[in-house]
Amino acid sequence: MINLERIGVHLPQGYLFKDISVQINKGDKIGLVGKNGAGKSTMLKLISGENKPSEGTIHKPKDATIGYLTQDIKIDTAQSVFEYLNTSNPKLTKLNFRIDEINHELVTRTDYESDSYLGLLDELNDLNHEFSIRDGFLWEEKITNTLKGLGFSDKELPRSLNTFSGGWKMRAELAKILVNNPDIILLDEPTNHLDIISISWLENYLKTFEGAVVTISHDRMFLDNVTKRTLEITKGKLLDFAFAYSKYKIVRAEDLERLSGAKKQQEKDIKHTEELINKFRAKKNKAAFAQSLIKKLEKTEVIDVDNDDLTGININFPLSIQPGKWVLEMEGMGKSFGDNMLFQNVNLTVGRGEKIALLGANGTGKSTLLKRMMGQLEGEGKVTEGHNVNVTYFAQDQAESLDVTKTVLETVDETAKGEIRKSLRQVLGAFLFRGEDVDKKVGVLSGGERTRLALCQLLLSPSNFLILDEPTNHLDIQSKEVLKSALKNYEGTFIVVSHDREFLEGLTNRIWDIENKMLKVHHFGVKDFLKRKMELMNPDTAMKSSNSESNKSAGKDKKNEQILSYEEKKELKRRRNRFQNQINKSEKKIEEIESEISKIDEVMGGLDYSTPEATKVLSNYEKLKIELDNQMSLWEEGTEVLLELD
Repeated sequence: MINLERIGVHLPQGYLFKDISVQINKGDKIGLVGKNGAGKSTMLKLISGENKPSEGTIHKPKDATIGYLTQDIKIDTAQSVFEYLNTSNPKLTKLNFRIDEINHELVTRTDYESDSYLGLLDELNDLNHEFSIRDGFLWEEKITNTLKGLGFSDKELPRSLNTFSGGWKMRAELAKILVNNPDIILLDEPTNHLDIISISWLENYLKTFEGAVVTISHDRMFLDNVTKRTLEITKGKLLDFAFAYSKYKIVRAEDLERLSGAKKQQEKDIKHTEELINKFRAKKNKAAFAQSLIKKLEKTEVIDVDNDDLTGININFPLSIQPGKWVLEMEGMGKSFGDNMLFQNVNLTVGRGEKIALLGANGTGKSTLLKRMMGQLEGEGKVTEGHNVNVTYFAQDQAESLDVTKTVLETVDETAKGEIRKSLRQVLGAFLFRGEDVDKKVGVLSGGERTRLALCQLLLSPSNFLILDEPTNHLDIQSKEVLKSALKNYEGTFIVVSHDREFLEGLTNRIWDIENKMLKVHHFGVKDFLKRKMELMNPDTAMKSSNSESNKSAGKDKKNEQILSYEEKKELKRRRNRFQNQINKSEKKIEEIESEISKIDEVMGGLDYSTPEATKVLSNYEKLKIELDNQMSLWEEGTEVLLELD
């Protein structure tokens, strides 16, 4: 479909990349990866035609259509969200206008037998046929479904686009690209402004998209789920792998290991050759031999290993002091902005050591809830911190609090305590500050660089309760792995807001979900949470998926149900009854435990924590929480087995 032939881009400081040749075929799903500054976004601009290469040629079919989503979208329009998409297809708009024009003329004219009238009928028939071929009659439904999939609500569709933030404008632009069904979709960090549900929706859309997709993303799970091929820009070259990201990383690591071995051998050979040159160049009878060795050495292409592996880095968040059994309590918490109520009646106690993911669609109030917890916003209810609690809060605008006069190294040096101070440069390297970067003033850093530095500073600050609002923004995949590892080893409590599923998976033991102005607590993992959410959004798709899974085992023989023996049916009924009893008992027990916890919550409000009685109450509270988790697990297990049996 598209051929890049010996492409090169030359900048004042030298070549960004050169002599690159690659073919993008119909149906290709490609992940474009590489270090920051390697030229990934530049490559997309070349493919889209926005920029021209310094050298080489890009061959594209004349009729090929390209949808290109950039990071720096600029939309300035008074059009509504819906109208912005509705008028985005010139051909459909023109057809629709002409059809309306003819229909109006047919209603007002009376010369039904004339050739011109009959000609209008023929033209209308042809236009309707073309309109149908272009899915014109489904156009508005397609727009609505796409916008909803990307997080817009019904009441937001008539609103002017200029009333939305940049992130929501990006969603509208992405929706415009998708509904127009181009031959090639180019996406530069498409998940940056999407919530966790919208990302899953986009993945499902791109999986079934028949055209080619080339995407840049720091979301490992997104790349694994969408792409089947990986292009890496490294050292000015382009490497092509026929795998999604995770498999590519394994193969690439093996290649780098082999290359490192070859480099070591080459270095030995070069050293030996240089020794021979120095030994023989002064001898007349060996001078010609020395010259041949020099020429051979000059022609040698030195092996350059681009190894950026951070897996050996082990960084831990320092724990300041052990707090009490509970670290935070919220009573009757709520927040409204005018008539817009975000959440209400939040009554929760956060126990020591809990690892919580705060999820929900954009605009539901996640950041607002965190600010209420920190006392930065007024609202309904109250928040109480537990004994010896030391909170460290990372806000989305945390970078604005950095001292612009200090260098990168000075910023972290004044925060770090203890043994970690010996590894400051290594820590900074994990967050993409390498070499001379550590001596840069904060004032010259980009917004993304400042955010990374603020996160690095946080990592070095002793605490026992972390509240993190979108900490993975502006981090590459390896830096996110370093942060995830540090959080896994953290002995304190944390609440984290993130839309990165790979980052969250296996990291937390609770999910807080803001939905319908309420905060719901779930005790299952992120994958299960998303699966249930997607089933609620697309019940038909979920049913098909469920049927498909069932058919893998049961569909091989349509008569399975009929050939069950009497004993097998009896055993099936016995198992159904057993798990139904398990569910009933768990539900009753959960209700009793939650009632007990509620009573203790009231007692804890006036408890003197210095007395033996307090220790007894807190110990009982902890046992009840553990028992609640166990009963929830039994309930989930019973429900899942019962669904399978049914």
